[in-house]
Amino acid sequence: MVDWSSTDIEILNKHLFITAKPIIYLVNLSEKDYIRKKNKWLPKLKEWIDKNDPGALLIPFSGSLESKLVDMPEDGGEAYLKEVGATSAMEKIITQGYKALQLQYFFTAGADEVKCWTVPKGVKAPQAAGRIHTDFEKGFIMAEVMKFEDFKEEGSEPACKAAGKYRQQGRNYTVEDGDIIFFKFNAGAGLKDAKKK
Repeated sequence: MVDWSSTDIEILNKHLFITAKPIIYLVNLSEKDYIRKKNKWLPKLKEWIDKNDPGALLIPFSGSLESKLVDMPEDGGEAYLKEVGATSAMEKIITQGYKALQLQYFFTAGADEVKCWTVPKGVKAPQAAGRIHTDFEKGFIMAEVMKFEDFKEEGSEPACKAAGKYRQQGRNYTVEDGDIIFFKFNAGAGLKDAKKK
């Protein structure tokens, strides 16, 4: 696979070439085969993938098991997985999908809601703000940032501030996976541009 620069990726993504996308092979097994971690076709599939697409990832999962888990209450699903000695593959599928597509996420939070936003790796703070609304990018002033791990460790935003783990970042800040960001922007910036046209 070729290592593309972020500029190359941006240009290529406009054309949506399917052959330029990385491939993750998801193999849907019966629930029985998935739980016992055996299937007669898996070694043959892995051999073919290694020969034809070296380095590609193969993830076995069970669609029927995942469907069953979705229909159960959360604690019921966990109990069932423990009982049968299996784990859900969804977290791995999502994580590896983001990794293969060079994506990451950041959070915004208010008093009544938390939102998760997906952006390409290496994106700067103004472009991440633009994912929420174009006016946020146009009028970007700064981003107030704390890491999710720091928030989890400290327990609250004020505790993060008190511990010095809440930072103000400018235009050149590269957003990192799991950042919690509060964007400050000039609400009139988008209006000025619109009036000029």
